[in-house]
Amino acid sequence: MSAEVVAALIVAAVAAGWVDAVVGGGGLILIPALLIGAPGIVPASALATNKLAAVIGTASAAWRYSRTVPLRARRLAPVFACAAVCSGAGAFVASRLPTDVFTPIVLVMLVAVGLFVALNPGFGSGVARTRSRTSVVCGLVIAGIVVAFYDGLMGPGTGTFLIITLTALVGTDFVQSSATAKVINTGTNLGALAVFAAQGHVLWLLGLALAVGNVVGAQVGAHMALGRGSRFVRWVLLVVVVVMVAKLSYDLITG
Repeated sequence: MSAEVVAALIVAAVAAGWVDAVVGGGGLILIPALLIGAPGIVPASALATNKLAAVIGTASAAWRYSRTVPLRARRLAPVFACAAVCSGAGAFVASRLPTDVFTPIVLVMLVAVGLFVALNPGFGSGVARTRSRTSVVCGLVIAGIVVAFYDGLMGPGTGTFLIITLTALVGTDFVQSSATAKVINTGTNLGALAVFAAQGHVLWLLGLALAVGNVVGAQVGAHMALGRGSRFVRWVLLVVVVVMVAKLSYDLITG
């Protein structure tokens, strides 16, 4: 792989880190970039190498958010651990089942999320709202189990699904939800990475180089989200949803 290609991939990693830090979905940038920049790479290696870059970048974004946004470490610790295990289980299943069958379901979910956010301009843009204990527990269970398993199985839109779940059920605004999502997403990335590494799919040197770019993008993205607030996160979320729907629709039609 030439130095020019590596440099281009690092630039893609910066962009992916920025998107991931704000609303998630950076894999839609970095994974295609890996497949194009390294034509000989197998899809599993592209997914695994992306996870290596993403887990470091997302962890750095979580740290950046934690300096400004209060995060309940005691409540998030078991969710983080559960997310890592469930994501690892999803990655294990992904190596044995065709994930293409899930694409139409994900498309429907993304369209529903996009329409809901677009038609409810106040959703996630105001102050945090108190939710019942049952609602909070359900939100954390869905984030730590269902969305985490999905991240290991497929991945596209994980950060978006986490933010919507936390905002709707836990009652946090978009910035707080994004900060919390980074902690959980770090766990999901770690779990999937462990499975991919055990299967020998990770390109370690390339992944670590991309992680540097991912961290840079993540720091910039987290800084902008904190500085510009929930309204900014909302608009980025809508743009990312539209891009994900277009990308998955194209894959479904051409695949």
